[in-house]
Amino acid sequence: MSGLPKLRVEFEIYGDTWEMLQEITRRYALPDASKTLRCLLDYAATDGDWDRIFKQVRCRRC
Repeated sequence: MSGLPKLRVEFEIYGDTWEMLQEITRRYALPDASKTLRCLLDYAATDGDWDRIFKQVRCRRC
């Protein structure tokens, strides 16, 4: 635990993305989707290649 306070935020995601978060939460026995999203964001912040993540076009809905 970092000891830093968590912020409550609101954002929009697609239904299939929500289902993906729910599946990851179940599969890895995480407490909730909020924790799952924090894990994904922590990975992007520390180990992710931001250019690979954000410059590569991934069109799942066009």
